[in-house]
Amino acid sequence: MMDKAFSERAGELKARVESVMSAFVDQRVQGESLLAEAVRYAVKTDGKRIRPLLSYATAELLDVPISTADYPAAAIELVHTYSLVHDDLPAMDDDDLRRGQPTVHKAFDEATAILVGDALLTHSFEFLASATVEPALVVQWVQQLARLSGATGMVQGQSTDLEGESRPLALAELETMHRNKSGGLINASLTMIARASGDEGAEKQLADFGHHIGLAFQIRDDILDVEASTEKLGKPKGSDANKNKSTFVSLMGIEVSKQRMQTELEAANTVLDIFGNKADPLRWIANFIVARDF
Repeated sequence: MMDKAFSERAGELKARVESVMSAFVDQRVQGESLLAEAVRYAVKTDGKRIRPLLSYATAELLDVPISTADYPAAAIELVHTYSLVHDDLPAMDDDDLRRGQPTVHKAFDEATAILVGDALLTHSFEFLASATVEPALVVQWVQQLARLSGATGMVQGQSTDLEGESRPLALAELETMHRNKSGGLINASLTMIARASGDEGAEKQLADFGHHIGLAFQIRDDILDVEASTEKLGKPKGSDANKNKSTFVSLMGIEVSKQRMQTELEAANTVLDIFGNKADPLRWIANFIVARDF
């Protein structure tokens, strides 16, 4: 497998994490209940799987076995999927489409969507707890993911995002928000694998890389919300503007936002210089993030 470039293997790795997630979830939500059907629907919708790809690329960088990387990769993606289900709810972003499909609350109902998110979040930590690694590492993983996805991370970012619908956010607030909201799980995708390697120096470097690429990721999202079509996005075009959200584009304009995105990309790649060519998979993902059109 390693004889092919990471870009050629990305599809295989995407399929791998989807298989791992589906297998675990199918064991936990057996039967044909409404909740079981809705959980499977949420997990099996198509996604970019950027976070698992970051985990697998980091595993290759630090010589962590792929079977070990499966646990953070799948657990983080389950948390990410839960967050999307809840973000789409009428009380949050009130979106009808996600990844080109009806959102869970539209395909089923609002109460079921809330329960789906609850189930996915819970299952993510159950999956981590089942990891066949040293118990001390499992504890550290649980602490990392909880911190970066909870009220000091992703959840706080979402709260600030909602505040931004009722008042303009300053640029510093916006950056902090996205460092938490988008950046939290991106950081986890990198640092949880680094923790498995035991390389503290690499963990610090990768957290810095995650900071820069997390901002680049969000700036690209803000640009796409203005420039891309609904068909490409898989969700309504212009939804941020329609909700009067503070975005990098609304605060800085398209051209300055694009320049800032490139600055963050360059900073991210500079962080990786210490690793040499072995970090090329992470560089490929970083470049994909800013070049994507969906």
